Amino acid sequence: MTGGGYLAGRRVTVTGGASFIGSHLCEALVAAGAVVRVADDFSSGSMANLDAVARDVEIRRLDLRRPEAAAEACAGAELVFHLAAAHGGRGYIDSHPAACAENMLVDQHVFRAAVRAGVAKVVFASSACVYPEGLQRDVTVRTRLREDLVGPPYDPDGLYGMAKLCGELVLRSLAREHGIGAAVCRYFTAYGPRCGESHAIMAMIARAFVRADPFELWGDGEQIRTWIHVDDVVRMTLLAARRVDDGEAVNVATEEEHTVREAAEMVLRATGHRAAIRTRPEMPTGPLCRTADIGRARALLGYAPRVTLTEGIRRTVDWYFAAKERSGVAERLDALLVERDSAELA
Repeated sequence: MTGGGYLAGRRVTVTGGASFIGSHLCEALVAAGAVVRVADDFSSGSMANLDAVARDVEIRRLDLRRPEAAAEACAGAELVFHLAAAHGGRGYIDSHPAACAENMLVDQHVFRAAVRAGVAKVVFASSACVYPEGLQRDVTVRTRLREDLVGPPYDPDGLYGMAKLCGELVLRSLAREHGIGAAVCRYFTAYGPRCGESHAIMAMIARAFVRADPFELWGDGEQIRTWIHVDDVVRMTLLAARRVDDGEAVNVATEEEHTVREAAEMVLRATGHRAAIRTRPEMPTGPLCRTADIGRARALLGYAPRVTLTEGIRRTVDWYFAAKERSGVAERLDALLVERDSAELA
């Protein structure tokens, strides 16, 4: 596993470790020999997500909006992966801006607790939502988003993007002023096993699972994305932990571009579901063209994503169809498209 020698025996905290990406990261850390503590309030994560490592990690139920909880999470840790946040797909972040704004509070508590606890490094899960919206409005002009495009005047994607941007700036300032190591991972559109249905790929898979016909897509289907499978997200995050110290941001993304309609057609082929696609332009869509430049990731991390969207969808479909119960998904699908918690349906 990437970073095995670097992580062996190290005391590591993963905030949000029972979540989608967090639980996969915990599995990789355990495999690499790290001593792992999970700090999670289980508002969207679940114990089931940690089944593979439950005996190998320390689990603490903590609400990181409280400073004393952040202090408990960071105490004794050498390395903190800070993934805890109110987050979700477009359906969630557009309909829950106040909850997303609380991420600023959580980040402040965790970062300052890490400094006080003498943590050597914090790896922060940021987001492509920090990039200027004005660069992502035209599908005919594909601006591959480079890390240096985030700067004054800032124009992030909603309150979720604003909170992530503030987190980046605070962590970078703490690195300069207090000498703590820091790495910022700007996650683009991630998907894979355990991901919630408020994310586009998962929503498509869920609709195929319940045999929806017509098969609805939010937007006109021409929005462009670079989706990245969770396995690649974890590999790049671990490499950033090892190789980035100064708070520099690195895109965690792939350069494989597809429209939402193309992704839907891949899902339909992978599931064998035949249905007419119906677009919903009035629904939340986010930026029309979000694509990534991963030149810095290649240079700093020595890595490029390996899982193609076709292969990643196949793997995720296999997991979803095995893990979910059809009647439960069908009954709650409309709510799941805008909420975070689908653990009870697993």
